[in-house]
Amino acid sequence: MNNRLDISVVVPLYNEQESLSELVEWIDRVARENTLSYEVIMVDDGSSDDSWHVVEQLKEKYPAIKGIRFARNYGKSAALYCGFAEAEGEVVFTMDADLQDSPDEIPEMRRMILEEGYDLVSGWKKKRYDPAGKRFPSKFFNWTARVVSGIKLHDFNCGLKAYRRKVIKSIEVYGEMHRYIPILAKHAGFKRIGEKVVQHQERKYGVSKFGMERMVKGYLDLISVSFMSHFGRSPMYFFGSLGTIMFLLGGFTTVWVIAAKLYKQANGLPLRAVTDQPLFFVAILAVILGVQLFLAGFLGELINRNSSDRNSYLIDKKIK
Repeated sequence: MNNRLDISVVVPLYNEQESLSELVEWIDRVARENTLSYEVIMVDDGSSDDSWHVVEQLKEKYPAIKGIRFARNYGKSAALYCGFAEAEGEVVFTMDADLQDSPDEIPEMRRMILEEGYDLVSGWKKKRYDPAGKRFPSKFFNWTARVVSGIKLHDFNCGLKAYRRKVIKSIEVYGEMHRYIPILAKHAGFKRIGEKVVQHQERKYGVSKFGMERMVKGYLDLISVSFMSHFGRSPMYFFGSLGTIMFLLGGFTTVWVIAAKLYKQANGLPLRAVTDQPLFFVAILAVILGVQLFLAGFLGELINRNSSDRNSYLIDKKIK
């Protein structure tokens, strides 16, 4: 007998005590109206307000609530990683705790997963209520992510997403890679990635926890996830290849400079000492850098093959 839940909703939160009750009530209403069995996994990312106390109170009213509390703030990726580990639903949703994501989107996104065969459906906040200073950098950021990844999504960073259960059990969300879960999923072999226009709500309580620094981090993370997707398991392919090319170019240039000097010397032609030629030192530098890059790839392979892939976060409390 299969007792798996219809949906799991993973909600990372940080200092969102005002919105939690309203969010859970909204999710519960949508689930009951559509006769869906569900669980809500609330991951408190080291909040300094009364968010955890609110979660404990909600558990008394809604048995479907599960809670995880970190001892300190680790970030959204860590919260999603631990939430995914606990999720038991056939379709797993993520949404932010600030009420800007609408639970009313759940039934249709679930249908797209189960009936249209998508592995992942990402929300697209086509009409946003964020200030212009946040919208325009976001558009440029998403354009860059589309070009780099080849995934045709308009809003990579939308918190509202739906996943087939096997997707979230097959990927590892680490660092600040929550923005790039579609890229991680594609790299893991889940290429049926869809998109749905979703309603974006104005923030009702509190203030955004993300500043403009996330744009800088976003691009650094994009470079990281692109590199890891292609060379994460075999860093030697990148560093070794680049190092070999530089070593060979430097080596051949060095031989050419020395051979040219010997030829001129043998034929009585005007010549300069090898050490007086800048090209010689450039060639030597290329050889040295080539050796260093090759060794970096070799060490990367050793570390990769002997390291554990498991993240470790200090969980203070847990509600099941």
